[in-house]
Amino acid sequence: MLPPARRNIGVEEEFNLIDTVTRRLTPRAPELLARLPEDVYVDELQRCVVETNSAVHTDLAGLRADVVTHRRVLRDAAAELGMSVVAAGAVPLAVPAEMEVTETPRYRRMLADYQLLAREQLICGTQVHVELPDRDEAVQVASRVAPYLPIFLALSASSPFWADGSDTGYASARTLIWQRWPTTGPPPRVKSAAEYDAAIAALVASGVITDPGMVYFDVRPSATMPTLELRVCDSCPSVDTVILIAGLFRALVERELARCRAGEPGLQLPSAMVRAALWRAARSGLEGDLVDVEDPRPLPADRVVRGFVAGLRGQLETAGDWDEIFLLTERALELGSSATRQRRMLRRRGKLIDVVDLLIDDTASLEVALPRINDPDHTMLHGYQPIADRRESGFDEALDAQGRPRREYAGVLGAAAALGAPTLRQIQSTIEHEQSVQGMTFRVSGEGRAQLFPMDLLPRIVSAEQWDRLAPGLAQRALALDSFIADVYGERAAIRDGIVPEEVVDRAPGLRDSGHAVPKGAVRAHICGLDLVCSDAGRWIVLEDNLRVPSGIGYAMANRALMTDLAVDIPMPAVRDIDVVPDMIRDTLIAAAPPNAPDDVMVAVLSSGWADSAWFEHKMIADRAKLPMVRTEDLLVVDGHLQLRGGGRSDRIDVLYIRMEEDMLLSSTGQDGRPLRSGLLGAIRGGNLTLANCLGNGVGDDKAVYAYVPQFISYYLGEDPILEQVPTYLCAEREQRDWVLDRLDRLVVKPVDGFGGYGITIGPECSEAELNQRRVELLTQPERFVAQEVVDLSTHPTFDGTGFHPHHVDLRAFVHLRADAGGRIAHVAPAALTRVAPPGSLIVNSSKGGGGKDTWILE
Repeated sequence: MLPPARRNIGVEEEFNLIDTVTRRLTPRAPELLARLPEDVYVDELQRCVVETNSAVHTDLAGLRADVVTHRRVLRDAAAELGMSVVAAGAVPLAVPAEMEVTETPRYRRMLADYQLLAREQLICGTQVHVELPDRDEAVQVASRVAPYLPIFLALSASSPFWADGSDTGYASARTLIWQRWPTTGPPPRVKSAAEYDAAIAALVASGVITDPGMVYFDVRPSATMPTLELRVCDSCPSVDTVILIAGLFRALVERELARCRAGEPGLQLPSAMVRAALWRAARSGLEGDLVDVEDPRPLPADRVVRGFVAGLRGQLETAGDWDEIFLLTERALELGSSATRQRRMLRRRGKLIDVVDLLIDDTASLEVALPRINDPDHTMLHGYQPIADRRESGFDEALDAQGRPRREYAGVLGAAAALGAPTLRQIQSTIEHEQSVQGMTFRVSGEGRAQLFPMDLLPRIVSAEQWDRLAPGLAQRALALDSFIADVYGERAAIRDGIVPEEVVDRAPGLRDSGHAVPKGAVRAHICGLDLVCSDAGRWIVLEDNLRVPSGIGYAMANRALMTDLAVDIPMPAVRDIDVVPDMIRDTLIAAAPPNAPDDVMVAVLSSGWADSAWFEHKMIADRAKLPMVRTEDLLVVDGHLQLRGGGRSDRIDVLYIRMEEDMLLSSTGQDGRPLRSGLLGAIRGGNLTLANCLGNGVGDDKAVYAYVPQFISYYLGEDPILEQVPTYLCAEREQRDWVLDRLDRLVVKPVDGFGGYGITIGPECSEAELNQRRVELLTQPERFVAQEVVDLSTHPTFDGTGFHPHHVDLRAFVHLRADAGGRIAHVAPAALTRVAPPGSLIVNSSKGGGGKDTWILE
């Protein structure tokens, strides 16, 4: 009988073949295998997959060296043919129709018999073999280890995306595909090899499978070797994960074999519960709950895994594996699953090709695939350590220059660090699940699939002193801009008096004839969104103005609700009440009632529907403010009045809060199939309708007009500007354009009508080719652009899965304007949206991979 400490072990790994140029799966396995030894590298069902077989080893160090060697040889041979290799359960860029089944009689029969299952078998797994020559013992141990298989699946989960690039919502989508085969899942409960063989023979006789090699149970006695084979795992990008799983599986087999020989009963878990636990592991990986099979109930994955490993300590110590397995377990839990790292990469960069590159790099990192984390002080401030080496110049809102938490953040950062990375990742996963349930998404222009608006769980704090300085400046700016828009469509006094050049106004893409329909003296910018950045302690700068359809307040409310409802264990100080915002929106819209409106003012929210990038917010505002939400096809103008038609009833609308671009609105048709344009303009001119925000407001948030806002404050309000703004250069002016061209690599250049971060070039971040392209545009169409100095945006600690790293942030604040007998009054909402840029970027827009934070404005 073999000494338990030296029981043989081996590994089979499956690898996806990736075209180096397109990053898509490529069916070139036969070409690659022709260059490789046949005893180590073999084909699989799909021609985009290659399998490697390790030698037999008694120690993990030897197994690791073997796995590393096989990966290196495969990687180098593939590179010579213009391919890369990826060890992952699935990869996100593939066209199933382009894939081909390997040309062998067996695989061709499988394609004919199983059709869709064979065509969509674009998945890869890791198999571990532990020597167990007595087949009676092998089938008994297989049943005993089956309840623990979900833990191995969770550790290996690496397939969150399917071939078309869609996020499946699972950590292991491979499991979903794999379990469609008729002979997968937990093994049958039998007491002897004879019973097992009889069960397999019955399956073959049934015609469902053609041979015993098609038995794909998650753990099984090997059909060709004297081993017990673990088959439940995704392919693992990390060599460390392969060794961790192999060491744990051998220890588990040793424990259950010893108990079996001692006559101790195994864990009796119904097969339905085992399947349910496997589903849970495939869904959550290491980031959510797993089923604690010892006492079936949900527990955090890190607790389940640590308890499982601790239960195998005796066997691991006997084998000499304890120290290594303990270290690998802790590092795996600290870093999280490959599935989560892939999703994090997509959020950072916004492109699936970057996810593939991550998998290529992780697979190629042969010596230490799981990076080691140095956090001796247990602060989780990995991105800030050491300060002298890793912090760039600039202001961090939560940490001082020495890396110490500022007073407002000491409790928040301490509480977050005490929770630890695994718990924070689980909270992050729960947040994302709730966002999915609530439909908290945005839709990037040009993309068909809505994405979650990621929320970082570390809040941003704005002190009462800061807010009390900001609020008057925000109100001042909104009032000045509202005055300017009214002036543009009225007397044009600012142009006459030389405050702003006429050509700047007339070139503004947002200037519209429809702006003249609004009655004189009416508020135009009812709800403004002003974007600010903090470049130093207490120094806030206005980056841009949004006076058409500023979004974000709904996401700010949703972020607060998530932090509150999920009871995230981070202490919240006394903050300003965000629950007043819906009433504030409704009151502002009612105050915008047109001259002829009756006392019972009727207000509705207009949306273009689910395809709009901010559809979630439209629904939230309408629901929270208790306002009906309508579409253009619901509207009809009758006798100069706007009506909502549908369901056999007709309701008057006095104020329509438009959450769509005015060109789309005015080109839309109403309930009768006729264009709405003339009817809406007539209702506005007749004093029967207010559109909030008003038509023609785009002239006020034009990037060239932005340069003159300080002058507007002085001219219209007779005040000095309270808030700074970014020095701006008009490229339409020949002298300023030439100055910009000479400094293009040091400036930010923006389209005057840009939004969402589109069309922006940040000189220090651009390649020479990008700068040359912008140079051509400035020479041929200079009036389309403005240039600004690069603003040193503040940074804020943001959880990146393992710790907190500095990300640039901005702040969108909201100002409501209302008219009363004494003139216009500005009300600053006690809520703001913090937007977070991807790592290393200055662009915070969600369309560029950014996210948000809950913003705590202190009392």
